[in-house]
Amino acid sequence: MPSLTNSLRDYHTFALPVWAQQVICIDSMDALWTAYQQVQRVKQPFLWLGEGSNTLFCKNFQGSVFLMRLKGLQITEQADAWHLRVAAGENWHQLVCNTVCQGIPGLENLALIPGSVGAAALQNIGAYGVEFQQFCRYVELLDLQRQQLVRLPTSACQFVYRDSALKRLDQSRWVITAVELVLPKAWLPCLTYGELKSLETNISPQALLEQVCAIRQKKLPDPRLLGNAGSFFKNPVMSREPLNQLLLRYPELTYYPVDQHRVKVAAAGLIERCGLKAFRIGDAAVHQQQALVIVNLGQATPEHVITLAKVIRQQVIQQFTVSLEPEVCFIGSAGPINALEVLA
Repeated sequence: MPSLTNSLRDYHTFALPVWAQQVICIDSMDALWTAYQQVQRVKQPFLWLGEGSNTLFCKNFQGSVFLMRLKGLQITEQADAWHLRVAAGENWHQLVCNTVCQGIPGLENLALIPGSVGAAALQNIGAYGVEFQQFCRYVELLDLQRQQLVRLPTSACQFVYRDSALKRLDQSRWVITAVELVLPKAWLPCLTYGELKSLETNISPQALLEQVCAIRQKKLPDPRLLGNAGSFFKNPVMSREPLNQLLLRYPELTYYPVDQHRVKVAAAGLIERCGLKAFRIGDAAVHQQQALVIVNLGQATPEHVITLAKVIRQQVIQQFTVSLEPEVCFIGSAGPINALEVLA
């Protein structure tokens, strides 16, 4: 077996001690094809990785990691909206800041979400009542087998809460290369969620962006200082009847309407009520300020993180009969793996 000589610690925000056979920067289509042909010749597993902000490497990766660094932003102004074609390797937060700075509002609620534009599509990122899918016109994919670009319209992406059909595409054949976003000129701030409710409705896009950044910086640990992958679990969605039963015992639970029949319960509150804030296994711990985040205190291993996540899920199931689903993408020795099976 080839030796694992390339550390992945600097390429994912959990900063765990995991290794790969090879790490290759993909900053052009030529670099992409050269790297792909190389691994095809030796029949080696490979993984597409953005900025690693929503990634848990469960084991060393027995192949090549391709760092998606394709760059480019093209803005087309139309009568009622701006159309943005954005390369997959662009940094998401920088895109938000750049558009607002240029007088193109819309993405403010999604400020300071770490990661790349390609990963934003894959995950259907969301925050403070806004999701990626609201602005997406299409996702551009490269079909490696047929050597052609394909535009997948939003309807085909099957976007749902923190998920999309893009996650289930065969990574050995498909790779996200760009997205097109549509930002309407008729802008209204979305102030319906959490701490944004107290803001004035005449707030400017720049001021809203700054408020969102301030809230996130106050509540969430900076992965550059404390390794983490953001929210580790999704907020569970349930019908109103089970929620009503829970509220009889825990009337202070935080929840948000999804539609007429379903609600989304704040997973952080469930974890906190289990007494797990600051609970640790090895050097993996539940963050003391935001219970939805698992942090690397310095020397955490994948085993520490996985074991801690198992304990969290078991405790929440035992106390609330609610099953938490990981939001973080789990990566095994040859590619993505089923997170629920790992935590079972």
